[in-house]
Amino acid sequence: MRHLLDTTDLSLKEIDDMIATAMDIIENKEKYAHICDGKKLATLFFEPSTRTRLSFEAAMMELGGNVIGFSEAGSSSASKGESVEDTAMMVSCYADIIAMRHPLEGAPRVASFRSTVPIINAGDGGHSHPTQTLTDLLTIYREKGSFDNLTIGLCGDLKFGRTVHSLIKAMCRYNNVKFVLISPKELAVPDYIKSDVLDKNGNAYKEVESMEEVMSELDILYMTRIQRERFFSEDEYLKHKDAFVLNLDKLKDAKKDLTIMHPLPRVNEIATEVDDDPRAKYFVQALNGKYIRMALIKTLLEWGGAL
Repeated sequence: MRHLLDTTDLSLKEIDDMIATAMDIIENKEKYAHICDGKKLATLFFEPSTRTRLSFEAAMMELGGNVIGFSEAGSSSASKGESVEDTAMMVSCYADIIAMRHPLEGAPRVASFRSTVPIINAGDGGHSHPTQTLTDLLTIYREKGSFDNLTIGLCGDLKFGRTVHSLIKAMCRYNNVKFVLISPKELAVPDYIKSDVLDKNGNAYKEVESMEEVMSELDILYMTRIQRERFFSEDEYLKHKDAFVLNLDKLKDAKKDLTIMHPLPRVNEIATEVDDDPRAKYFVQALNGKYIRMALIKTLLEWGGAL
């Protein structure tokens, strides 16, 4: 039995195989419509989610399976003080696979120690969001055809953004990937990501405070939300916020085949005028999340001998 707690739990070959499965699902949906007949996915979401939870549920249903679970901690026995370990053991009695989101870093790993079925980390605090990363990888592959020789701009909250940290770790495993880190100093990529991931893997990167100066270099622009609450003062937030709003004017020097991504939800960091630009792929990205989660559920159940 295997769990997915971090993208680095998967070898590059396993990621490639999962993406190949997702691509086959896209082309041959009927072939997979009954793969999970009689199987149940439990979605244990201890904090709110829209895309991740619904895409997991849609993925399992389109594989022919059923879904049980809860969408907030208050509607579970966690509100009575039940531990994560006990919840995992109990739910293992009712489901064949579990997707867990939790505000505490490491909670899915703790759950995996006692679970008798595969655990999928659907986001744990600011630590990791591996299924979003797999979604991002599928999107990049569908748009670029390869993971090598790309320049990726990451823009916004790079300090607390778990999607950013997970994507950096994943893309550092491929060849000649360069990173442009676009953020205010207050929300820069943490030092440990730079030293333990970027420097350790020998990836070229630079840090800038405006997207216009680097836009022409980028193959991918990955936008994230700038959060007011991360700044020490309102003045600091107001000074920075407009520099990290993507609009059509800021795209005037961008490559014709730039891929614009965002893990969503969007607030105001991408102007709605960008939505009709053919380079905007963030809603396609959300759809890709369903396909890669279908591939992931199928793969983990197969590895555990449940299919």
